[in-house]
Amino acid sequence: MALEELAEDLKKLMAREDVRRLVEARIRSFKEVLSKPAEEIFKEVAFCILAANFTASGSLRIVEELGDKLLRLGADGLAHELRRLGHRYPEARARYLVEARERLPEIVEVLRSGRGEHEIRDWLVENVRGLGMKEASHLLRNIGYENIAIIDFHVLRVLRRYGVIGEFKSLTRRRYLEIEGILRELARKLGISLAELDLYLWYMDAGRIVK
Repeated sequence: MALEELAEDLKKLMAREDVRRLVEARIRSFKEVLSKPAEEIFKEVAFCILAANFTASGSLRIVEELGDKLLRLGADGLAHELRRLGHRYPEARARYLVEARERLPEIVEVLRSGRGEHEIRDWLVENVRGLGMKEASHLLRNIGYENIAIIDFHVLRVLRRYGVIGEFKSLTRRRYLEIEGILRELARKLGISLAELDLYLWYMDAGRIVK
């Protein structure tokens, strides 16, 4: 019953032309990223690393402000810039960014490999420090993959508000996959992809879409 109520409210949101056009435009832009140069793909990697335990808007602002500095500064220089720009974890995130940059050719090769989304996500979680299940899912969605869920606090808050899920202390891998299954069923009911559903849920909670 709770899922049905959420589905009905999402249908109303999807019927709004302004929101639908925003979601469709964002999905189109995601699908263009994977064909761009590796340096542009790295900026998506950087955004997702920075967004872990930080805000999406703050991470996007940092990526846009640093620009090509993300590609050339060492760990100390990046830490200085992240601290200046107000990131909560400048030293750790700077190290993760440099490590990911050093493995960029391998990361891009895997992202373009044509493997299934879940296999690629598992590889990212295991091989790229700073990317957990949520961050790896976010990266894949942002480069055009559509059938995995980004389970962040906005999505969790909506699901709890409707009584779809209860409270829990930590989002383990097993729980992540369970909630992803619930969201997949919701997306099926609505006739949309998980990528689209995430954007609608984000808009439902925040009244906007950041990235």
